[in-house]
Amino acid sequence: MGELKSDWRAVGSGLLVLLAAAAPAVALAPRRFTPDWQSLDSRPLPSWFDEAKFGVFVHWGVFSVPAWGSEWFWWHWQGDRMPAYARFMKENYPPGFSYADFAPQFTARFFHPDQWAELFQAAGAKYVVLTTKHHEGFTNWPSSVSWNWNSKDVGPHRDLVGSNIRYGLYHSLLEWFHPLYLLDKKNGFKTQHFVTAKTMPELYDLVNSYKPDLIWSDGEWECPDTYWNSTDFLAWLYNDSPVKDEVVVNDRWGQNCSCRHGGYYNCQDKYKPHSLPDHKWEMCTSVDRASWGYRSDMTMSTIANENEIIEELVQTVSLGGNYLLNIGPTKDGLIVPIFQERLLAVGKWLQINGEAIYASRPWRVQSEKNKIVVWSVCVSGIDSESPVGEGYPSCSQKLKWYTTKDSAVYATFLNWPENGVVNLKSPNTTSATKITMLGIEGDLSWTQDPLEGVLISLPPLPPSALPVAFAWTLKLTKVKTICAIK
Repeated sequence: MGELKSDWRAVGSGLLVLLAAAAPAVALAPRRFTPDWQSLDSRPLPSWFDEAKFGVFVHWGVFSVPAWGSEWFWWHWQGDRMPAYARFMKENYPPGFSYADFAPQFTARFFHPDQWAELFQAAGAKYVVLTTKHHEGFTNWPSSVSWNWNSKDVGPHRDLVGSNIRYGLYHSLLEWFHPLYLLDKKNGFKTQHFVTAKTMPELYDLVNSYKPDLIWSDGEWECPDTYWNSTDFLAWLYNDSPVKDEVVVNDRWGQNCSCRHGGYYNCQDKYKPHSLPDHKWEMCTSVDRASWGYRSDMTMSTIANENEIIEELVQTVSLGGNYLLNIGPTKDGLIVPIFQERLLAVGKWLQINGEAIYASRPWRVQSEKNKIVVWSVCVSGIDSESPVGEGYPSCSQKLKWYTTKDSAVYATFLNWPENGVVNLKSPNTTSATKITMLGIEGDLSWTQDPLEGVLISLPPLPPSALPVAFAWTLKLTKVKTICAIK
């Protein structure tokens, strides 16, 4: 595909759709941030990230060669020395075979970045996070401080980060078995040999060479941010780097930072808050629930079905989060059909319902108990009589969720009611209120019941005629609203 079209941009961890034109320049001196968390945490989050809502995560590296267990293969084999991994090696590889011997088999011979980009666009992703270096230390670009352990020197013999598409940057701070990291660890992290010689040179190189819009940091948990020199790097990133105005970072910059410092919060893998957070956050999860990297022995029992994925997406966005869905390519650079199918299913759903997802903001009300499950997000209004939200429900709890955008309220319900009627208690309707379903032309008939709220008659269509097979979105216009949550 070559260069991405103008509506796409390279994001710190992936491809990103440009959602708004740049604001006019103003004749004010740019603000300077100092290398301390009080200053760095005060930096406003660039708006594109909150508007994007949905991204794709890509875990790819030498761990894709054994393709067994998980992307932590090397650690489980040589660090934890788990018997199952030793048995796997004994049964499949000759004596003396080392982890480094996997690298030549990481060929990426079928990696075509234009095909990946087309798939991610079809999935409705607005940014893509590529693993440039996982904890194994192998870099997917020709790092000058990772001699003979990078994709140019061994394996693909090419730059996987700079191939036509500029991906965003997942980067692990630590490396399990790097001698300098082990030396610092032995010294109680009182020395910084590894940080000075490896981690920081890589981060500066990645930013200057690829100009990412997002840096997805990881591998921070063994050391405080002072060991990693995180605040010095972030001050440079925000003040003087080539991406200082648009770059976004997460919160994994030291063992004391998760859910406390940084740009937006990951908090932990597969994080699900139970109520509306007061800070921008992201849920990262994987299509293969048992691994982030590709596994040749994965089974359907660990693969999330498309309804589960869509439900997580809607729930996450309703609570103000972004949803980052991971897939793991093979060692050859192929995205296997089951991963493609799941991504395309999300894209098909978003083609119809994206109006209630992209550029939305959380409503003060997230849920309402009743007979069916309804999820929603909001953008610019809040109903004056809505109850306080209650976090993530399960389908058995039979909840409803609401949203607003440009004075319209969106409600996405997951289960089609048997009687063909959806009742919404929270919207405060007026005589001018109109209700439609995204993907269906024409207004829906409704009545206001003093006990049940708004009773909406759904279109009497066979399942094959509905715009999507799961999770339908109602749009209510001209309802009474008050100020939106920022």
